Amino acid sequence: MSTYQFPSKRNVHYAKSAMVATSTPLAAQAGLDIIKKGGNAIDAAIATAAMLTVVEPTSNGIGGDAFALIWTSGKLHGINGSGPAPHRISAEAIQGAGHEKMPIFGMIPITVPGLPATWAALSERFGKLPLEVVLKPAIDAARDGFAVTETVAKYWEKAFQKYSEIFKEPVYDEWFKVFAPNGNAPKAGEIWRSEAHAQTLEELAQTNCRSFYEGRIAAKIAHLSNANGGYIDVSDLRTYKPEWVEPIACDYRGYQVCEIPPNGQGISALMALNMLNQFDLKDFYEPHLLIEATKLAMVDANAYVADSNHMTFDYNRMLSSVYAESRAKLIGKQALQPESGQPQSGGTVYLCTADVEGNMVSYIQSNYMGFGSGVVVPGTGIALHNRGNNFTLEKGHPNCIAGGKRPFHTIIPGFLMKDGAAIGPFGVMGGFMQPQGHVQVVTNTIDYHMNPQSALDAPRWQWMKDKHITVEPNFPESVITDLRARGHVVKVDEEIGSFGRGQIIWRTKEGTYVGGTESRCDGHIASL
Repeated sequence: MSTYQFPSKRNVHYAKSAMVATSTPLAAQAGLDIIKKGGNAIDAAIATAAMLTVVEPTSNGIGGDAFALIWTSGKLHGINGSGPAPHRISAEAIQGAGHEKMPIFGMIPITVPGLPATWAALSERFGKLPLEVVLKPAIDAARDGFAVTETVAKYWEKAFQKYSEIFKEPVYDEWFKVFAPNGNAPKAGEIWRSEAHAQTLEELAQTNCRSFYEGRIAAKIAHLSNANGGYIDVSDLRTYKPEWVEPIACDYRGYQVCEIPPNGQGISALMALNMLNQFDLKDFYEPHLLIEATKLAMVDANAYVADSNHMTFDYNRMLSSVYAESRAKLIGKQALQPESGQPQSGGTVYLCTADVEGNMVSYIQSNYMGFGSGVVVPGTGIALHNRGNNFTLEKGHPNCIAGGKRPFHTIIPGFLMKDGAAIGPFGVMGGFMQPQGHVQVVTNTIDYHMNPQSALDAPRWQWMKDKHITVEPNFPESVITDLRARGHVVKVDEEIGSFGRGQIIWRTKEGTYVGGTESRCDGHIASL
């Protein structure tokens, strides 16, 4: 296969002492401003994340979940900020209400939001500045308003059009009151503000986010749930805490690629890379091997991954070299119809930050499917997520919904290391595109020696199901022809938002930083 050269859409970005990379300029600048005030990369990540709940509500919000990988003092730490299903819910109850599968919208798919507690845990353990200072840029933006960016306006309008057609019940009225106050979605350049969102952020800052779980906000969430046939009550909120976890990793050609362990799908990216270790990716662009390894890993994840407390075996078996070799042997010259193996035999935003002390954060948060459940807590500006949609109602499946159980989760932060030293954070958001984006970014970096911006700008593919894949419009025609000859069913997707949005920061040998930001949206890097 011939080498394909493509033009990178932006120049790679260098910084002397600090860097913040995310999907909107205001959020990146908020993080950098906190570093200028004496904060570190952890404070900057929280400030950036808080600002994103304001300026990109189409992808995330206070009522969502979060995960992070934090490099500090020579060690990588992980935090799982996903919340469980309410203790009173069950598959039988949902089926008894007439549902054959988990609904997307409304009260039923709402699990306990873990995002505010994750901010508080990060700040308490690793931050330098109080939350009152760290959340101030987001509070000001919510209260004073901001100019909506082009990509956000596009997805806001799509959501408004869809919701106008399907949201007819009173439980959805608050969404239109908050996010379409003038009877329409805001356009690019239009000023949007939310005083309720500002007041909520102020309350979270003053109470170290406890108000969300056992104060005024918690009472409002429980009341809303009770009035609309939901399952969350005050006890579900009061007892929630994010979990500090040990990151999982695989060795890929001398580098350590790190992810959060299940209930997240990061393990599927590691499984795919373990299989790719069995091959020599000589050519610049050999997506057939990457696709085959990725889809084998993802069908395994769909079959087995759940809340780690409910999996039927130790998930580390899925990362064993013996299992990787057995799965890699299935990969030939033609496209596979993927089936899960037997390992027991052997709507999201991403950001990354770095500071002068060498602290680095890989952070991701989401409401899922855009604005989430469509349910907004009256008087708070909080849109609640719908992560429970990722549960199954299939009895006996490890991811079958049950009270107190966390769902199989799509959002995954990544981190790259070598010989125990940090290279840096990376991530690609976008539902089930995320582990596929991780595989592509890692191979672009390690196998094809691309700088961070080029690794992000390279044309992407996405496995959908069976032998079906989609590719971006700038995908080389010669590669598409080759893939079709190998039995892949290839569709060119004009919607570039389908292929995720990523950010990268690497630490250089000189001790500086080099980063890339997503050219498929309003991506931006702020630096010192």
